[in-house]
Amino acid sequence: MNLGTIGTSWITESFIEASKDSKLLNLTAIYSRNEETARAFATKHNAPKFFTNIEELATSPDIDVVYIASPNSLHYEQTILLLKNNKHVICEKPIFSTINELDHAFKVAEENGVYLFEAIRNFHSPNFTALKEGLEKIGKIRSANLHYLQYSSKYDAFLRGENPNVFSPEFSGGALVDLGVYPIYVVIGLFGKPTSVNYSPVKLRTGIDGSGTLVLNYENFTCSIQCSKVSQSYIESEITGEIGTLVIDKPSPISKITLINHKSKQRESLEVNQVSNDMLYEIQNITSIIKESNQTEYKKLKELSKLVLTVTETARKQGGIVFGVENKEN
Repeated sequence: MNLGTIGTSWITESFIEASKDSKLLNLTAIYSRNEETARAFATKHNAPKFFTNIEELATSPDIDVVYIASPNSLHYEQTILLLKNNKHVICEKPIFSTINELDHAFKVAEENGVYLFEAIRNFHSPNFTALKEGLEKIGKIRSANLHYLQYSSKYDAFLRGENPNVFSPEFSGGALVDLGVYPIYVVIGLFGKPTSVNYSPVKLRTGIDGSGTLVLNYENFTCSIQCSKVSQSYIESEITGEIGTLVIDKPSPISKITLINHKSKQRESLEVNQVSNDMLYEIQNITSIIKESNQTEYKKLKELSKLVLTVTETARKQGGIVFGVENKEN
């Protein structure tokens, strides 16, 4: 399939490189509002075409699927335009800002006979599968503690009084939706819908969460997720059971999984070899669903995206974090 991309940051470059490695997507065009940026990015990645008008991208007959990696608040409008022009869409996490946006977008995709996916690299990786299989070895689950605290390269600018997108409510930013979404995907991918959600954010001057602690309650255990874009953590994550504990280096990418038996103290490495650019696996799974029209797997991914977005939206509302798009909805 022929690929178009929206966004010119490092994440788009990673997706393009993974698509080339997959040999399943053929980079055909890129989009940027700035002509100089668009031309340079297209030249760098050998894309035959570039667009500065998104309508032209959407209506191009040479493009089958579009990868979106624009600021979060722009995802919905761009996705709807592309879906209505019969383009499959792979939208970088967080897919949308609200459940209302998600429900309507999936409806538009169905009406136009195309597919809509959330790009979430860790969930599709072989090591996520290895982690899931490892649960059988630790007995009844009793707790989970996952961490994703990474000091943002944009935070210094924020401290100088600037308002980078990731710290702006107008662009649907914040630690929970930018980094917290990775461990949330791990937990919900493993254990499903929580019985309750509680979020304690540390809010910045813009009203966005610079960091926070999310608690997801399940019937027999509680999961604690810490996320931050204003500090850095060096500790590993854990899922504990009555027989053993699974120690994970970090929620994304999952590179190391160690099983520790409580009684014997024996350690077993469960991780498998996977490529460094784990976007390859989401590309393989997504293109397979499209080509095979695999509605069963597609439905699973749709439901998972909705569960994750339900958690983040519920958590935000508890913390009084309001995105600009929500003011427009109201």
